[in-house]
Amino acid sequence: MKLDRIIFATGNEGKLKEIRMILQDLGVEVISLKEAGVEAGAEENGTTFEENARIKAQAVMEQTGEVVLADDSGLEVDALNKEPGIHSARYMGYDTSYHIKNQNLIDRLAGKKGAERSARFVCAIAAALPDGRVITTRGTMEGEIGYEERGDNGFGYDPIFYLPEHGCYSGELLLEVKNQLSHRGKALRLMKEELRKLKEEP
Repeated sequence: MKLDRIIFATGNEGKLKEIRMILQDLGVEVISLKEAGVEAGAEENGTTFEENARIKAQAVMEQTGEVVLADDSGLEVDALNKEPGIHSARYMGYDTSYHIKNQNLIDRLAGKKGAERSARFVCAIAAALPDGRVITTRGTMEGEIGYEERGDNGFGYDPIFYLPEHGCYSGELLLEVKNQLSHRGKALRLMKEELRKLKEEP
């Protein structure tokens, strides 16, 4: 299958940089929605990360007729019935600062220790193809909710996400290390293998 370029359905420069870095040896140009001249307007009303990624990718593919990648990600806290989950971005409202959201999660876990604070970051990536096929991959990063915010590297829920194996918070990791460990990095590397297979199709 001819695969010269991919549209990545995001306006987030950080994500775009990460995907270009991971896919660079595929020999495929990765362009943003803006560069493709497309606006994303699909309502993410799925019940899983995969469904939301699929909705976003298919909506842009239908407008452009090109291969489109989209992602959906969030934080699952086991003791809170996997909240905020697919609602991670809009948890407590889109305009609420993550400093407030993070403190709220810490407060809700008061009295819980160690494994009782288990959580994970999840990222699902969907590739919508012009022939109607949709491929999805998923990556996770396991850890715990910490007791305070730590670190300046990262955003969102990173400052309260503690990685016991590494003895530090996600917000304290260097970017190169985070890309190796992160849920998005893992999902992207799996997707890269799927895209490689597509390129080899007659």
